[in-house]
Amino acid sequence: MSVGTQSYQLVDYLEKLPGTTFRKLYQQPSTAFAIFRRMLPDLAKLFVQALLYAPSPLLLSQLDIWVTAAGKIQRDRALSILRSLHIVQISPPSKDRPQEIQLATNFKNSLRHALEGSSTHNSFGVPSTLPVDPTIDINFLDRYARKKWEDILHYVVNSVGGDSAGASSAGGAGSGPKASVRDLLLAGRLVERRNDTRSGVGITQAGFTFLLQEANAQVWTLLLLWLEAASHNPDLGMESVDMLSFLFMLASLELGRAYDTNALPVERRNMLPSLVDFGLIYIPRDTRQYFPTRLATTLTSTSSALRSLSAGFTAAAANAPGSAPGDVAALGPAPAATNETKGSIIIETNYRLYAYTSSPLQIAVLALFTQLNMRFAGMVTGRLTRDSIRRAISYGITADQIISYLAAHAHEEMIRTAVAKGTPVLPPTVVDQIRLWQLENERMHTTAGFLFKDFDSLEEYQALSSYAEEIGTLIWKSDRKQMFFVSKFEQIRDYLKSRKKVE
Repeated sequence: MSVGTQSYQLVDYLEKLPGTTFRKLYQQPSTAFAIFRRMLPDLAKLFVQALLYAPSPLLLSQLDIWVTAAGKIQRDRALSILRSLHIVQISPPSKDRPQEIQLATNFKNSLRHALEGSSTHNSFGVPSTLPVDPTIDINFLDRYARKKWEDILHYVVNSVGGDSAGASSAGGAGSGPKASVRDLLLAGRLVERRNDTRSGVGITQAGFTFLLQEANAQVWTLLLLWLEAASHNPDLGMESVDMLSFLFMLASLELGRAYDTNALPVERRNMLPSLVDFGLIYIPRDTRQYFPTRLATTLTSTSSALRSLSAGFTAAAANAPGSAPGDVAALGPAPAATNETKGSIIIETNYRLYAYTSSPLQIAVLALFTQLNMRFAGMVTGRLTRDSIRRAISYGITADQIISYLAAHAHEEMIRTAVAKGTPVLPPTVVDQIRLWQLENERMHTTAGFLFKDFDSLEEYQALSSYAEEIGTLIWKSDRKQMFFVSKFEQIRDYLKSRKKVE
């Protein structure tokens, strides 16, 4: 049975924080600016910009002037996000006075300081005045961060400990992550303890999803696990609010520049060793300097931090002659989006698979669900078998994840052929068989969430179920039974309270 795992994405984490936490976070201009850049859709940013220098609150109805009738759902979603992040304050509905909207005071003041460069808050770091080692440049920091992060990914992938041709040869690219990082991966259920693997741990469904994420999403997943662990362990002496604020500050720093460690409070200096283990920070020996890596400076931007596994297939196949297979130094920032869309996997109707890659990490990922047979320079071959798919399913990897992975990395020749003939990219026989192999062991899929029932009236049921569908949290509903099931309840709870006040 597949059980829905808890999401550790940044939006979900922030939405669970109380208003008092946001008031503390928004005292730092770097935090307000980072959330404005990363967390808000374009329409929400437009609302913030309109309210930022408004002398008085605006009528909520005025926002309708900027939105077409077809954009009402987008408007409601934008306002829902702004309210969940405690960026705006909306007066309660009343028969005597129209609703008004304004920015939260701390957020407004901090965002103004960030945009204007005003006040002396040191929220964007204090550059070091000490001499800098000339060997520490952007290329050095990229190699360092890539090595650290690949060690973590290798640990997750190689936790399977398979015996296939690719898995053994794709063994650890380094000494592996620190024990504290391994504990985080276990606590976050990205890997789990298993007796049937050489390493004593095995990958989970959440771990496979983690591997296929973009690098930024992977970093935030691990960082939020770190925040959760600190909040449950007061002995560490780190507050999750200050930790999160520090992460937003790191995202605003300049790549390749040295910053003064002594300018940080003691609490934040205590956070540096963990960030070094993650590859977000580099600290030279016997210095009072720290350097943010690309993993840190791209936390709140749309740029990719380091090449993801999705982009890596194309890059590995196109490595220049002379570069060693899987050479970390050859891996820099992610390539352009046009290149990322290209894949290197060819799969035939007889389940044979060919992958044009030399990266040990990417070969190890394939070994999770493929019986690899031979490895050549720049290519591996294998076959999808009943045992290899069922082995992957035993780790928690789903058939849909495998199919999505193969489709996302399909060779451009397969895509061209599919477009020309008007057929699916992957052979339907292969797709159907992968699902059938999963159905041999699984008959049910569960989703964690909340059931709403016993409404006061049909009108209340219809209003709440429609609102849940608009904000994208509705999983299932039955008009006959007047019941519906959602993935999150906080926004629906607030909406229900506002309805009760009007009535």
